[in-house]
Amino acid sequence: MKIVVNMLSKADSVDGQGVGSAYIEQVNLIKEELNDIFEVRINSKKKADIVHVHSVNPGFYFRFKKKNGVRVMYCHFLPETLKGSIKLPKPIFAIFCKYVMSFYKKAEYLVVVNPIFKQDLIRLGVKEERIIYIPNYVSKDSFYPISKDEALEVRRKYNIPEDRFVVLGCGQVQTRKGVLDFVEVAKMNPDIEFVWCGGFSFKGITDGYNELKKIVDNPPCENLKFLGIIPRTEMNLMFNMSDCLFMPSYNELFPMSILEAASAGKPIVLRDLDLYEDILWDNYLKGTNNEDFSSLIRTLAQNTSYYEKACQLSNHISEYYSKENVAKLWKDFYLNIYETRKDNKKK
Repeated sequence: MKIVVNMLSKADSVDGQGVGSAYIEQVNLIKEELNDIFEVRINSKKKADIVHVHSVNPGFYFRFKKKNGVRVMYCHFLPETLKGSIKLPKPIFAIFCKYVMSFYKKAEYLVVVNPIFKQDLIRLGVKEERIIYIPNYVSKDSFYPISKDEALEVRRKYNIPEDRFVVLGCGQVQTRKGVLDFVEVAKMNPDIEFVWCGGFSFKGITDGYNELKKIVDNPPCENLKFLGIIPRTEMNLMFNMSDCLFMPSYNELFPMSILEAASAGKPIVLRDLDLYEDILWDNYLKGTNNEDFSSLIRTLAQNTSYYEKACQLSNHISEYYSKENVAKLWKDFYLNIYETRKDNKKK
């Protein structure tokens, strides 16, 4: 008899969110690689052996009960990481942050995708033994290199110059994502094309919405394009039509776009943040300011040997976060908490 895992999520109800991508990949991983042990249900109201919550929707809060199964929750963000993402009146923002932490504390196990957030959760009152680290994962069936001719077709579709070096940025258009820095680096390099895939998933409550909306509607330079939210099924084409991924975010956990770009074999340029050190090591190019970013991108565009070495770094990321490695982590975790619950019942 299979162990039943009920996945509770609305993460894929809003386009352009990395949380939704992570949810889709994790569910598919369990269904495809571990279906001999686990039966996956989606938003079921029936009892299950394990209830795994992926998003903080209020409806799930009240269904998160001990009698419904072992309570597992993904931690995709911390209250402080919401700053720079959404803008709410202070009293409402404070209430929302308390609600999120209350939700997290209801879980018997909290899964983080980046080990650096363990200490933050402990500081916020979560017991260390309840925090589990399992990284994100991207399927090579969905993200992979394509031919040069196919990539050129994508450029033609979006009116992107075929003979230019193309820098891709992706994610929600938010202050936290470093969109303003992306724009400034584009201004510094008029001979390089800069393309951003993503939009305003939170619309008017997005932090910096008014300023960013003006830039998106009227880009300040000719070599900058905002394409809006691209369906995830088409994002492999976008990574392949570009020459590198550039994400100057100020705060992240473990962006799915990094794994997706790495799986497509593209160099990755990121802001030098502590949170990347334990998950990417030295397998990416990093800078601390726009001058650094501009220099790294120009070197990638002009130095073939440097570019090839940067591609090799991305391949290291893709190989480490393989389907087999991450599937084993989920298998061991689910089996362990299921057996622990059974033992506790016997006692």
